[in-house]
Amino acid sequence: MSGMTALEGVREIASPEAMEEFGRAVGCALEAGDLLVLTGPLGAGKTTLTRGIAAGLGVRGPIQSPTFVIARTHPSLVDGPALVHVDAYRLGSPAEFDDLGLDLDRSVTIVEWGRGMVDGLVDRWWEVEIDREWSGVGQDTVCTAAGSSESVPDDDAPRRVTVTRRDG
Repeated sequence: MSGMTALEGVREIASPEAMEEFGRAVGCALEAGDLLVLTGPLGAGKTTLTRGIAAGLGVRGPIQSPTFVIARTHPSLVDGPALVHVDAYRLGSPAEFDDLGLDLDRSVTIVEWGRGMVDGLVDRWWEVEIDREWSGVGQDTVCTAAGSSESVPDDDAPRRVTVTRRDG
C-alpha cells in the first residue's frame, strides 16, 4: 500500500491553509487503489483536506463537496490515477456504496462520512479522523429553534488529524 505509512499517527493542523498543505503531502503519497475514509464533524476540514490531496495528485478540479451528486470523478492531469470523491452521508449501507460501481483499483478514492461503509468491500484502507475543538458558552453559543443554546465549532481552532491504516 502506498507511501501513506510515513503519514500515520496524530498531528495538529493549525489552519485551513495548513490542512490543505497536509493534503498535498497525502496526495503525493497516494497511488491507484488507495482508499481514504474521512471522518469528522461538519466543517472539520474534510473537503479542504481533499482539495490538498487533489493538488498533490495533480487532478482536474474544482474540488467541491459531492453531497448532492454522491460521487465525483476528477481525472488526472499528469498521467496518474483519477480521484474519486464520495460523500457517503446519504448512503444507507455498504451495499449502496458498492452499487455506485466505482473503480477502486485504478483510482484514489476518498469517502467523506464513510465510516462503516467500506468494511468488507476492500481489504485495506486509510482512516483519517479530523477532530476540531468546540467553543463553550459565550459569543460562540447559538440559540436553537426550541429556545435552548448549543455550542458551535470554533472555525479558527486547530484540528487534530489522526491517520490510521485499517484492515477489513
